[in-house]
Amino acid sequence: MPGPGPSSRRLAAPRPVPATRPDRAAGPPSAPLLTVSGGQLVAAPRSVPGRAGGAGRTGSAGRRRSSNPYLRLLATPGARAFTAGNLIARLPMGMFSVSAVIMIAGSRGSYALAGAVTATGLAATAVVAPFTARLVDRFGQARVAVPATALAVLGSLALVLCVHYGAPAWTLFGAYAATATTPNTGGMSRARWAHLHRGDPAALHTANSFEQAADELCFMLGPVLAATLCGALFPEAGTLVGAVLLMSGVLVFAAQRATEPPVTPRTTAVASPLRTPGVPALLAVFLATGAVFGALEVVSIAHAGGAVLALQAAGSCAAGLVYGSLRPARNVRLRLLLCLAGMTVLMSLPLLAATGSASLPVLALCLLVAGAATAPTMVTGMTLVQQSTRPEQLNEGMTLAVTALLGGIAAGAAAGGWLVEHAGTVTGYAAPMSAAALALVIAGAGTAVRRGSRAV
Repeated sequence: MPGPGPSSRRLAAPRPVPATRPDRAAGPPSAPLLTVSGGQLVAAPRSVPGRAGGAGRTGSAGRRRSSNPYLRLLATPGARAFTAGNLIARLPMGMFSVSAVIMIAGSRGSYALAGAVTATGLAATAVVAPFTARLVDRFGQARVAVPATALAVLGSLALVLCVHYGAPAWTLFGAYAATATTPNTGGMSRARWAHLHRGDPAALHTANSFEQAADELCFMLGPVLAATLCGALFPEAGTLVGAVLLMSGVLVFAAQRATEPPVTPRTTAVASPLRTPGVPALLAVFLATGAVFGALEVVSIAHAGGAVLALQAAGSCAAGLVYGSLRPARNVRLRLLLCLAGMTVLMSLPLLAATGSASLPVLALCLLVAGAATAPTMVTGMTLVQQSTRPEQLNEGMTLAVTALLGGIAAGAAAGGWLVEHAGTVTGYAAPMSAAALALVIAGAGTAVRRGSRAV
């Protein structure tokens, strides 16, 4: 290749500019520099790579990165869309049981029948939900969630028709049991976060905290919305509105295919997550934790009315958001033990307030503080489920945890109701504290067994 000529040398030798001199006003900051390389005239960009437009870490790109972990979480591409659909679909979860009780009790004049119907639906959900989640893991969220939700909505509509037209009592059980195909939208949302932020424990911790706070918010607002609709409009309004919200939310959620976790092909048969080491003990912890919620709900309603329960949910929601903004220790099992210990201590506050014949505001404050331990416990437990479950079984693993939680709620409600009837509401507050202590003992035993097996 021929060497550079005199003209190209003149172009390649511009007057040197001191390093401290600002850019000349004659051209924009992005005007290229002319130089010679290998005997040819080339143009080089004036700006330094990574600092386009003079913006470094403190430039416009840096200003767009918020210090709030939740704003950074929702800035994930596609996150806001599937979160909006998920929240719409999750709100009815706190509406259906209350709406069914109001609707059936108002039509048939029997709270016993209404309670039996909702209990049957809960039992059916505990059986069907893991199989629905297994189908989600195998075929994808959108392909399974939409038809499963459609079946559940048809069950809700059938219940409305049976109640409205005075069908036999057994039809109410069958119709409400059909709603058991409702997919675990919270679990599917957590699975999306786990897929989007795999390898980033800090972001995943914030996502799990956000999801737990959303759970608390929906179960705090859902019953209020259901009772308002049924009272202000007509008894079937709560169920009808809930069915519309559920179907609409799932359709919006399923439409966000870009964030949906890919389906992992299974070349061989995969054992159930129940056979994964450590998972059965973890599910037992969820069972005992659910008993805390169920017992606390029944005893508080009997002692002071249902309004005080909103404070417990509010405390849990606020604590979940604060917990998600922190960066806790990496040892998740130790964190779970600390959270359960804190929950055991805080659950003693309502018992102390009731024993001391404290006023209703004092009891309400104790419930608000007691709720501060529930969300961190659930967040940490769900994180352990995600770590212990194979990626292709994530929805099934989290649904098993939710199923155990529902079973615990049912058992805790029964135990709390028995104590209230036979020993009074003051003694009844010993049930949630005892259930929290049992969860702590189970978690401690599971950790000890795990350490022993590693030592061997």
